[in-house]
Amino acid sequence: MIRKFGNDRRGNYALMTVLATVPLIGGLALGIDFTEMSRQRQNALNALDAAGIATAQQIVAGASDADAKAYAKNFFETNLAHIDPANTTLAVTLPNNNTGGGTLKLCGTLTYKPYFAPTARILLGGTGGDANVAFNTCSEVRLKNTLEVSLVLDNSGSMTELGKGSNKVRFDLLKSAAKQLVDQLAGQAQMMRQVTRPVQFSLVPFAASVNVGPDNASAAWMDTTGISPIHHENFGWLASMSPSASPWGSNKYAENLAGVWYAKGAGWSAAQKDRPLTRFSLFDLMQTQIGSHQAPTGTQTCTTRSGRTTCVPDTVTVPDYGRTAAWGGCVEARPSPHNISDTAASTGTPATMFVPMFAPDEPGNKWTLSNGSVKTFNVINSWWDDNNTSTNTSQISQLARQTNMAKYLYPAPMGFAIPDPIDGGPNYSCTTTPITALTDVTISSGLNKIKTAIDNMQAVGATNVPEGLAWGWRTLSSGAPFTEGRPETERGNDKVVIVLTDGANTYYTPGYFRRNDYANNRSSYSAFGYTGVGYSGTSTTRMYMNTSSNIGKSTYTEENYSNAMNEQFTALCDNAKAGNIIVMTIALDLDSKNTAEKAQMDALKACSSDSRFRKDQTDPSKPEKLFWNSTGATLSDDFKAIGNELSNLRIVS
Repeated sequence: MIRKFGNDRRGNYALMTVLATVPLIGGLALGIDFTEMSRQRQNALNALDAAGIATAQQIVAGASDADAKAYAKNFFETNLAHIDPANTTLAVTLPNNNTGGGTLKLCGTLTYKPYFAPTARILLGGTGGDANVAFNTCSEVRLKNTLEVSLVLDNSGSMTELGKGSNKVRFDLLKSAAKQLVDQLAGQAQMMRQVTRPVQFSLVPFAASVNVGPDNASAAWMDTTGISPIHHENFGWLASMSPSASPWGSNKYAENLAGVWYAKGAGWSAAQKDRPLTRFSLFDLMQTQIGSHQAPTGTQTCTTRSGRTTCVPDTVTVPDYGRTAAWGGCVEARPSPHNISDTAASTGTPATMFVPMFAPDEPGNKWTLSNGSVKTFNVINSWWDDNNTSTNTSQISQLARQTNMAKYLYPAPMGFAIPDPIDGGPNYSCTTTPITALTDVTISSGLNKIKTAIDNMQAVGATNVPEGLAWGWRTLSSGAPFTEGRPETERGNDKVVIVLTDGANTYYTPGYFRRNDYANNRSSYSAFGYTGVGYSGTSTTRMYMNTSSNIGKSTYTEENYSNAMNEQFTALCDNAKAGNIIVMTIALDLDSKNTAEKAQMDALKACSSDSRFRKDQTDPSKPEKLFWNSTGATLSDDFKAIGNELSNLRIVS
């Protein structure tokens, strides 16, 4: 019987089912716990990230340490969904306590209690009575990347007009808004004390040109020897100062050696002899009589009375001369493509060197023609006497009079004064205050320096937005001309250019001023030189280099100049953004019904970068453009919006 019972196989399925049920139920229990555990963990992570961003915004708004911690805890627990806050803990490390500086760090712990504790204990390898699972995670929110901002601000004459919707002039509104932005970001940077130079600002005032500062006359990136292909535009050393043409003959002449003009002959001063003749040396060579003194002649006059002879040294009245003018600090635009790039200046590539502006004296003096009549030329910038350029003035063309270099070597008479740069002189069109290089605004001296520079800006002159943007970019660069910028490879640093203008790009023809153009300059002198002068022996002016077929290369009108400058601005914007520069643009009081101003508005908007934080209100699938169409009434609020954009926070890890 026993043998039969042992061999009986009936009921096996029931037994096997019972045996299999244990792992099936265990797997189901584990699946349920794993799913719930994962859900709670993700909820806790989401709550932690959200609490970090929300708390950081409270800190930026000025919350105290205690309030910030309380806010973080409340926000975190409120967003835990169905998780019991009792199962979590939160540790808050505030920015000023964080060794990394500038970050808010939130670390949370979630204790998950399994529904099926015995199963979880077995499967998780627990040996005690506690099968709870603890998860630890941290969320770090950077309150601000280190930031370098260049304020590229329009200083043209139209900025003195009243702002739309305001009883204040645009310039005053701009100065107030710009200082407000500096204060806003400087205040936020106080929470990044462990980070060196967390927020820096540079200032680039622009009008018809940009002033890099007279102190940079001897900088390595300035063309101090005259090697650039544009350095001697408008200067006829060969025609007027060769040994055969110079009024002083071989005693004082100019000679070109390997592309550089040198002062040759014994007639030059010891400081100039055998040295390069450049725009800088022209400023040094121009002299004006400022007085006179008695000098001994080397002889004496003797008289004899009563047998006694008395001798007195002979003297002669000698003029005293002083320097007439000094370089104002403005530079010309480099020839394309270097005018729309951050290419480093190098003597190996002369076109990359920066050339000081020197506005030639245009032929405007009165002189007697061969028929005895007196001729006066009503030109834009006649500021020096050119009557001494030849003994036969009737045979000298107006262009030859303009390019004749000998005239600058004759001293001006007593009482002579150079006109103001807006009215003329060698610094004509150099009307802005110098660039202020990147400055740390988290220290009081740096903050005051930038705000003082903003207050010192003066509104006068034309509008050259491309040159403003180009120099804004250069102030942010880590390489020369300005080297205060952080390395481009440094992570966590934003380089931002903010460009504001209240008008279209302008470059004037002589007709705009109701002046004659006998020298065929085609324009007034400014950052692109004269538009009637071809680049390096070509027939194309620098302004028209590398422009599209839409720009007539032989059309010398203000409208065509504006269009060409707009194209250069667009190319420059593309290059800057490709170099990881964030570009923000502001059109102030521009009228979309005005063709030129509408074109400027379109160029500014196209130039602007995309926001990293905001979406286009009309098309949420696209980022919002960092462009503000401002009026005088909205400028302050728009600058606050710019500050908020720069203050946006991001989770870094």
